[in-house]
Amino acid sequence: METCPNCGADVPPRAKACAACGACEKTGWSDKARYDDLGIPTDEFNYDEFVQNEFGGGPPARRKAAGFWWLVAVVLLLAMLFWLTQTMRVR
Repeated sequence: METCPNCGADVPPRAKACAACGACEKTGWSDKARYDDLGIPTDEFNYDEFVQNEFGGGPPARRKAAGFWWLVAVVLLLAMLFWLTQTMRVR
């Protein structure tokens, strides 16, 4: 069974018109009309374009972020070592 794009009723696969609302290919029941209301793109899906649009950059941006966090870790480690050496001198 298929679904009528006009009313949503079940329609047999080889039916010429919908039994519930009377829609046919001339009144909007065609392959194009079937997918227009769903918001699904009819062209091929481009994964790389999707990643670029969704995440804005892909792997190079992650490498920059990883480098930033390594730098933060090293600075914190140096600060902690400095603090420890200062507290050892006081005692």
